[in-house]
Amino acid sequence: MTLTPDIENLKSEMTATVRGHWKAFLIEGILLVVLGLAAIILPPLASLAVTILLGWMFLISGAAGLALTFWARGMPGFWWSLLSAVLAIGAGLILLLQPAQGALTLTIVVGAYFLAEGVATIMYALEHRRELSERWSWLLVAGVVDVAISGIIIAGLPGSALWAVGLLVGINLLFGGASMIGMALAARNS
Repeated sequence: MTLTPDIENLKSEMTATVRGHWKAFLIEGILLVVLGLAAIILPPLASLAVTILLGWMFLISGAAGLALTFWARGMPGFWWSLLSAVLAIGAGLILLLQPAQGALTLTIVVGAYFLAEGVATIMYALEHRRELSERWSWLLVAGVVDVAISGIIIAGLPGSALWAVGLLVGINLLFGGASMIGMALAARNS
């Protein structure tokens, strides 16, 4: 039994859907590019916005979790679920009441993440080198860049808390939007 006809059919349907809605993808892409550029131009504002958004997400999810925990209090794990909801509410309140400290904490977490990701990517690249993979050097460069970004963020603390999260979110939005625009234009032209 071969799945090739099903895969080709799915691929054809996906292409038709993207082609039919290319304007929506283009509009979303343009919006993401504009928001990304705004975040890159004003990274302190973007860092605070991300912190406040996360605060609201934690607060709302914690409140919903708390309500659902009490609604289903007979279920196993009640106390763990209660603890999780209370922690989420606490984290949300802290981020909303002290967004500058929240941005600092998020920056430390992002710096640690880039360091861990960079080291893991470098080790992964070295494993591929042993196997004589042709692309191991790209992985190595990506890992070194991650470690360098981490070093810049961590060495610049606490000042980097003003720009790091906002700048990284801006870059992500910019590239995500550019890829959406490219996909929309390719779909329009196909």
